[in-house]
Amino acid sequence: MKSTIADGIHYFGLSGFPISVLRVGTDTKHTPSHPHDLTEVEHSHDFCELVIVTRGSAFQCLENMEFPVTAGDVFLLQGRQKHYFHGRENLDLINIMYDPEKIGLPENELRKMPSYCAMFMLEPTYRRQHRFASRLHLKRVPLAHVEQLAAEMEMESNQEKVGHEVALRAKLLELLVYLSRAYTQTDTTEAHALLRVGHVIGALENAFSRDWRLEDLQQIAHMSSSNLLRVFRKATGQTPIEYLMRLRIQKAMDMLRNSNLTITEIAMEVGFNDSNYFTRQFRRAVGTTPRDFRTH
Repeated sequence: MKSTIADGIHYFGLSGFPISVLRVGTDTKHTPSHPHDLTEVEHSHDFCELVIVTRGSAFQCLENMEFPVTAGDVFLLQGRQKHYFHGRENLDLINIMYDPEKIGLPENELRKMPSYCAMFMLEPTYRRQHRFASRLHLKRVPLAHVEQLAAEMEMESNQEKVGHEVALRAKLLELLVYLSRAYTQTDTTEAHALLRVGHVIGALENAFSRDWRLEDLQQIAHMSSSNLLRVFRKATGQTPIEYLMRLRIQKAMDMLRNSNLTITEIAMEVGFNDSNYFTRQFRRAVGTTPRDFRTH
């Protein structure tokens, strides 16, 4: 099957705010629900797509693997993942498309929630290995609440009143937080494993200046060091210590931009006991010294 690239211009417009809500229904002829409906066409895109299954069932084909989906399933499709549906039976979807970088999602704040890390960072990575068993599945009442939030976003998007960008971003954040909290109720073994690693990421985000040891993180995750390192690297592309170092440098960059603290004081604030070591790590990550970064 030839794969198609879904261009964001068709969903967000030439200069539109990059959050869009589109509904997909299934009739007897599988008529497209909107002009750029690629539900049954293999495609990928460079934005995120949050899929909410509100009715019916189908098979989701993702990177040459099939997963059954049914009403109540909610999952994130990340950019550049080839996917499509087939075998639709009365399938109704709500697709919330968004570009997290362009709308400035507060990822640092969201990653303080272990369940956000589990659902939106880890689950897409482990979907193939877990054969979709770690997905979020909502019961009737929480699904109705999610549908209501999506309807409010859809109204804001369609009416484009003054301030609709702010309202859309706020509604998306409300939805992400609600879904993250709902994920803590998921009762599969696979989801619990992701939540344990999510707790590690959340702990690092919440206490980045602490003198963390691998043994501390093992206790949080209830995993062996080798298993934790393997799962963490697969999910983030880094070891926990590398992740912590990048997080500290990012926090330091914010302080260099927005505070009058000295470089030594910033180094201490973000968890470095030696300002010279901080400067070396900063140069390695950013390509310049903290002093030059602040100046320019």
